[in-house]
Amino acid sequence: MKFVTHSGGFHADDVFATAALFLLYPDATLVRTRDEKIIAGADIVFDVGSVYDAARNRFDHHQPRGAGERENRIPYAAFGLVWKKFGAEIAGSPEVAVRVDERLVQAIDAHDNGVSIWESVHATASPYLIQDVVSSFEPAWNEKERSLDAGFKEAVVVAQKILIREIVHARSTLEGERRVREAYEQATDKRIIVLDEKYEWGGVLGETPEPTFVVSPERAPSTHWRAYAVRAEAHSFVPRKPFPNRWAGLRDEALAAVSGVPDALFCHNKLFTVSARTREGAIALAKKAL
Repeated sequence: MKFVTHSGGFHADDVFATAALFLLYPDATLVRTRDEKIIAGADIVFDVGSVYDAARNRFDHHQPRGAGERENRIPYAAFGLVWKKFGAEIAGSPEVAVRVDERLVQAIDAHDNGVSIWESVHATASPYLIQDVVSSFEPAWNEKERSLDAGFKEAVVVAQKILIREIVHARSTLEGERRVREAYEQATDKRIIVLDEKYEWGGVLGETPEPTFVVSPERAPSTHWRAYAVRAEAHSFVPRKPFPNRWAGLRDEALAAVSGVPDALFCHNKLFTVSARTREGAIALAKKAL
């Protein structure tokens, strides 16, 4: 199996497309070139060649009409085209592949196509994006001893690790969301949802009107428990109901005294989470906050 992508400078879409394909075909070889004869003889070509034909494993998006766009109007780049065909096989299921596309692939495709999906609100600060991670592997202007091909190979190694971890998290998130729905459905008081593991619950409980607080264990090795305020909106830091102002920043005995919960440990000064030594203590703090 031979892959071909373009030579020269590289971006997140060709780096991650390479990483994805090597997960599926680990014994393949890769050539970075713009030589049309070499391109014609390759098994899979991406981000070069001016052809999108999934049946023939040609995945370029630089031709005049591009290579299509998603329902949300984010156009496909090389990574997205490769993931569209092979993502379910690489990730293990269509559902996991969709989650990876939403979390990772779409942002890379959008950037590569010059489509902005976020708005800067600070003049001197902006997010450090996955594209910035990839570009850091390109040689600086005065690194004469470093080659683009060497940087590309290093970037692919990192991209593959990121992709593997995103697949792991997508799988666990889907299973966790199923369990969160069960906990919500079984809760007698749906204002406080108690979970038996630290599942990702924001997407599920944010869609339902009742939940105000969520109680779950902290990650091991900690044996403590936490209560969290449910956000008013998915991408907002504003909670539906914050913990009481008089708890802000308090710890241990001071928090126990003012809250009336003996094993209370800490309340964040932004009032979105509190912790206790026990499950019962975290539930009690949530009930007090109601």
